[in-house]
Amino acid sequence: MNHIDITFLEKINLLLTRIKHKKLILDHARPLPSSALVRIKQDLALEWTYHSNGIEGNSLTLVETRVVLEDGMTIGGKSLKEHFEAINHAEAISYLEELIHPNYELQMIDLLKIHEFILNHIDKEFAGRFRNGIVRIVGANFSPPNPNHISHMLHELIVYSNTNPQELDPIILSVIFHHRFVWIHPFFNGNGRIGRLALNLLLMKYGYPPAIILKNDRKKYYSALDQANKGDYEKLTLIILQALERSLNMYINIIPNAYDEYQSISSIVEEKDIPYGFEYISLLARSGKINAFKEGRNWLTSKKAILDYMNRINI
Repeated sequence: MNHIDITFLEKINLLLTRIKHKKLILDHARPLPSSALVRIKQDLALEWTYHSNGIEGNSLTLVETRVVLEDGMTIGGKSLKEHFEAINHAEAISYLEELIHPNYELQMIDLLKIHEFILNHIDKEFAGRFRNGIVRIVGANFSPPNPNHISHMLHELIVYSNTNPQELDPIILSVIFHHRFVWIHPFFNGNGRIGRLALNLLLMKYGYPPAIILKNDRKKYYSALDQANKGDYEKLTLIILQALERSLNMYINIIPNAYDEYQSISSIVEEKDIPYGFEYISLLARSGKINAFKEGRNWLTSKKAILDYMNRINI
């Protein structure tokens, strides 16, 4: 596998540094309260399943996904396939959690097993098997490689991930793995879900929580993957870093006095000592220049984050 152009790192360095700082805060606060930790893990697993399936077209709402997974009930008007997609994804997350240990190295068999989980009761013939035919992706700016090359290319990618020849930051290495996996497109079905599961398997290996790409960001996410196909990883890295920061914030918020409470941007702009309007603060949030995270379609940040930004630019 060729080395990746990483000059884009200069543009996202502030956000990457902030995330690493938050991980240190989290690590120093361990052990976290067990009851709160269990709840956060459950919430993240639920959101992960809902959003990842939603990106691929599953119509279950977040509440409906919770009912299917926690109560074992079926939802009227929803297909059996959509129910299995929720159940299968949750089981795949459990499998990932079993894999993680300090010396874990990614293996081909793990990816095949994850695929088997994802297609359980949905596509028995191809569950856990690489595609054996050419595929074309409508609207994409690339054609996945010939199936005869899949095993070799995926092996090469796994070796690259495990050896990290460019000595990349683990988060950046995980982003690159995610894109290259989706580009190889090793399966007929389920590549997006498995690519996001594999992304988070690597992040979790390095002690990070999962980065959950929101359903509402589907178009931005696909556009970022298209940009990565051209060798430009900036947008994809930004989306994944922001998703990771959102998960870190969920953990940090249970640490007493760790951070100011987050607020909607519309409420912050009403503060008398904040000289910026809604659009400008939203731009700062989207570009990763302030401490912020996204909930649905809305960005949340804190007054402290705005004041820190003002101090950095000497206002």
